[in-house]
Amino acid sequence: MKKSLLSFLVILLFAGLLAACGSSDKANGEKEKIVIGYFPNINHVPAMVAKDQGFFEQELGDGTIVEYKTFAEGGSFMTALKTGDVDAGLVGPGPAMNNYTTGADVKIIAGASTGGTVILARSDLEIDSPEDFEGKIFITPGIGCTHDVQYETYLEEAGVTSERIGGTMKHLTGNPAQYAAMLESGKVDIAVAPEPWAAVIEKETDAEVVIGWNEVSFGETLPASVMVTSGKVAEEDPEKVQKIIDAHKKAIQFINDNPEEAKAITINDVKETTGQELDKEVVDLAWDRIGFTYEVDEETVQAFADSSYALKFLKEQPDFKNLIDKQFIHNQKTASK
Repeated sequence: MKKSLLSFLVILLFAGLLAACGSSDKANGEKEKIVIGYFPNINHVPAMVAKDQGFFEQELGDGTIVEYKTFAEGGSFMTALKTGDVDAGLVGPGPAMNNYTTGADVKIIAGASTGGTVILARSDLEIDSPEDFEGKIFITPGIGCTHDVQYETYLEEAGVTSERIGGTMKHLTGNPAQYAAMLESGKVDIAVAPEPWAAVIEKETDAEVVIGWNEVSFGETLPASVMVTSGKVAEEDPEKVQKIIDAHKKAIQFINDNPEEAKAITINDVKETTGQELDKEVVDLAWDRIGFTYEVDEETVQAFADSSYALKFLKEQPDFKNLIDKQFIHNQKTASK
């Protein structure tokens, strides 16, 4: 009896070991999926270049499948980050800040670009001073998005505000790829456009630039796009986040070393994503209004956030000491030469 019981236990143990070995083999055979998000505009070229050159795949290794997901505006990107539908990616600093202040688990882990916000008006309007924006209909990609805050900050300093906070300007939101048609039809008066859509508007319509990229508030110093992930991912899997940043740094270096090739990659990616093929001269014009860097100017980010609060996009005075985590870009392993 004892012998039979012992034999039975040995069989169970052996079966358990086989099952364990089988599940281990399966786990080792399954590849982890990483989803990178970005927008189809020139502020997000680092993601397009990394995708085209396979930088994420190179850094993350053969055990990882990298997928890419594009977004038209920051709100949907941040929702995807919060739900885990994207693991990391590029977004404007505005949505990242706004969501952080409402408790979202988000970390800015690198910069990506600066500049690229241009304000254009229909040619039949006379816009000679800030007061001329009174009563006009303007459009931005999203409420409280980076471009929106830059534009409203610029005008608020002259005493002009939107209806949302007691002023006269009417605010619409929409896909920047449609701005040219909306200006032409008279549906909007002012387009607050990220590149390359500002350059598209200039080429396809008679609209005129009324506030340049280097004139709008925070135009030259604010990160136009940042690399973000969740605090949970950064804490629980710092090695993965480091590899994502290493790939991101490679993309930035590639863009600055090979601008013409990076432009061609951008044209192809935007066409695949939006169905719209950008002219080379449009991309050239837009490119002159953009800088690419993985560094983050913390003081400018805080000043931008303070302005978001003043404009009532944020309910509380923000403090972003814990929003920005620069440990990954300061890792000397892949620092730009």
